[in-house]
Amino acid sequence: MSDASPLTGTRTGARTGGCQCGAIRFAVSGSLGQASICHCRMCQKALGNFFAPFVSVTAEQLAWTRGQPRYFRSSSDMRRGFCGSCGTPLTYEASEGIALAIGAFDEPKAIVPTIQFGTESKLPYVDRLHCLPGMTTEEDPDIADIIENLVCYQHPDHDTRDWPPLDEDSRPSAKEMK
Repeated sequence: MSDASPLTGTRTGARTGGCQCGAIRFAVSGSLGQASICHCRMCQKALGNFFAPFVSVTAEQLAWTRGQPRYFRSSSDMRRGFCGSCGTPLTYEASEGIALAIGAFDEPKAIVPTIQFGTESKLPYVDRLHCLPGMTTEEDPDIADIIENLVCYQHPDHDTRDWPPLDEDSRPSAKEMK
């Protein structure tokens, strides 16, 4: 009996992920390396975020199962991979190796960062984000009507045989994407 996925040909048990639009998908076999958060200014700009969560992998572990990233050389030693269609940040690649954006994995909550880098550029309010009031998407009264009728164009958090769906009416609703 094969342990290959009928959808992608990747080995089952691999961690999978991809970009927001589904043009690029990847699979990582074996154990992941160190999961980290980088606060350096270059990572902040590359992800458009307060910090960049990455996990290291080896080139031998990583398989691009749909599409290929485009690259931006962000310094003399680094390039960053992203989806050329939707812009999702996917990789940080340097002489020391490859790291994948944790948020691009289908199950990001299973990858827990263990160290922080670039703390000289850490934004002063990041350590207090957990103190801010919060609500679920459904609790936000300003967008309740929008969410109720929203048609989601984001790729789901699992491999699919074809994407985008040939029939626009078969796209998942926002509620189904949870």
